[in-house]
Amino acid sequence: MNAILKPVVSTMHPDEWKARVQLAACYRVFDMLGWAEMIYNHITVRLPDSVTGGQKQFLINPFGLHYSEVTASNLLKIDVKGNKLDDNPWPVNPAGFTVHSAIHENLPQAHCVMHTHTTAGLAVACTAGGLAQNNFYSAQLHGLVAYHDFEGITIHADEAPRLLKNIGDKPTVILRNHGLLTWAPTLPLAFVRLWTLQRACEIQMAQAALGPAIPVPVAVAEKTVADSFQWDQRFGAGQDVFDAMVRRVNRIDDSYKH
Repeated sequence: MNAILKPVVSTMHPDEWKARVQLAACYRVFDMLGWAEMIYNHITVRLPDSVTGGQKQFLINPFGLHYSEVTASNLLKIDVKGNKLDDNPWPVNPAGFTVHSAIHENLPQAHCVMHTHTTAGLAVACTAGGLAQNNFYSAQLHGLVAYHDFEGITIHADEAPRLLKNIGDKPTVILRNHGLLTWAPTLPLAFVRLWTLQRACEIQMAQAALGPAIPVPVAVAEKTVADSFQWDQRFGAGQDVFDAMVRRVNRIDDSYKH
């Protein structure tokens, strides 16, 4: 299969093409940051109602392509069950979309869902204590992290109710023994949430070798969350950070735009 499909831009709604370019850029950002996992894991985005007429339709990476090969035109369009809605020849990874579909379907603000298996993220996910409240990054996530116990490879739909119960309304999730996940009403906000969680895990993993850590008091953590401007819509809610990363990608390879 050809990794690059020619987009039918003339017949595609401009809002869909915009969403495709942004999502393809995000896959390249993940690759640049070392967050890719061979051909596995996913970033999914719900298409806006202006495109779908209110139907729930999503974009996801083609199963079989590395993140560095994802482009705007070869992204798959699927429904909430993971069925393809276009003639894209690439398959969908059913294990990958099971968790994403449950979140998209049941959390109205979950426009974008991201999942990673980074070394630091998975290491923290394997610890009994979970994320430690002892550093600048984890303090910004105080009260925002949910946990879900490992139930094996996520291909069984009956896991969804338990996953959703454990998530509640928390936008960052540690999937125990598995990895990290974030969701948000925008892709940039989901990205900056994941970046913050990833950094917290990296610091925790490095700090663990140095002995006992200095805990962050709850009152200080609460203040830190309130003062974290990156969550605030007035400051772009991650848009400025994401744009900066896309500019870096563009200097390396902007083929994702096609």
